[in-house]
Amino acid sequence: MTFDGPRRRHYLIGPSGFPNFGDELIAATWLRYLARTEPEADVWLDTHSPGPAQLLLNDLHPRLRCTDTLWRLCGEAPSDDPWEVARWVQSAVDDPGLAPRWDAGIGLLGRTDVVHLIGGGYLNALWPRHIGLIAGAAAAARRSGARTAMTGQGLTPFPAGATDLLRSLADRFDVVDVRDDPSAELLPGVVRTVDDVFLEPHDQPPVAHAREFVLCVQSDIGTFEPSALAARVLGLLRSWEVHPEQIAVVEGIPRIDRAVPALLEHELAGAEFHPFRDIWRHGLPVAPGQTWISSRYHPHLLAAAAGATGLAVSVSRGYYTTKHQSLIDLGSGWTSFDAEAGGTPDRPTGTGFPPHVLRRCRESKLSVAKAVYGSRVAEEATAPPPVRRLALRSWRARSS
Repeated sequence: MTFDGPRRRHYLIGPSGFPNFGDELIAATWLRYLARTEPEADVWLDTHSPGPAQLLLNDLHPRLRCTDTLWRLCGEAPSDDPWEVARWVQSAVDDPGLAPRWDAGIGLLGRTDVVHLIGGGYLNALWPRHIGLIAGAAAAARRSGARTAMTGQGLTPFPAGATDLLRSLADRFDVVDVRDDPSAELLPGVVRTVDDVFLEPHDQPPVAHAREFVLCVQSDIGTFEPSALAARVLGLLRSWEVHPEQIAVVEGIPRIDRAVPALLEHELAGAEFHPFRDIWRHGLPVAPGQTWISSRYHPHLLAAAAGATGLAVSVSRGYYTTKHQSLIDLGSGWTSFDAEAGGTPDRPTGTGFPPHVLRRCRESKLSVAKAVYGSRVAEEATAPPPVRRLALRSWRARSS
């Protein structure tokens, strides 16, 4: 399919290529969408790891290329203070002579139609320098006249003293969309929909002979040592009388998600192991009726979309509790489990997201996508009408 007029250029910004299953999934979701709606557009992805991201995502859009300009500028800021980072990145975008090593990348930023910070939980106090991504996107759009968007953002916990800065920068965006209530409270009046992955929540068939229990527990965020998390997991498995032959172990981030299962190696003899490489190529080992124990957010989302229930393990109250609770509030049917509080909850009995919830979530994200990129093909032009409210706030989309 061809379109009249010059080729459009879209500039996506996100933390792809580490790799992290959830971050790669969000990027893949938008690339698939753009492959359907604008296969002839140039698509750039600005990420901290452009080489691995190009290899992981290359086949999802025919004109994808990766760079790291804004992430580099964030790293060059004189301190971690969000105000200093925002000032430095905006200054460098306005005057590339301040950062001559990235002059070519800054020049590219000034020749785009859409600048889009794709969703995720990377704009918050855990990584205070990342506010430079918002600042740089706003500064670049001021030069180019590009449409600006942030979608599916989880912004909490946000750096102390920087909320006014965030609000000032967000006011310069055409579309601002967040995925949970605490983030919406930071930016009153913005769109509050759901995670970007709901644009395409589940497109793989149930796995034949899938294990009844699936474990995905991380060791990279929070105050828990892997041994403390291993003790929590073992207590749950024993309480539920789970046998190793019933268990699959999923790796969301290579190596990081092996630390806890490794401590349980002698208790898990006979369990299946699914490394990141395999789940990225073939999908998660999901099936209706499973019970998951997951600290990671996107396995919770996808497993619930496939009809599985589970225990949403919060390893960081200020970060993961908000993420998991947003899915539980939507109707995932999962049970929240605070790893710090401990205890041995009963095995969950939910059945995942009801089909009508998935439809409504997809409709809301399609509405966001069309606000960002417009309707380019008949499929999207005839998609369901915008946002039937999921207790959502009305969105803001200023004309560009």
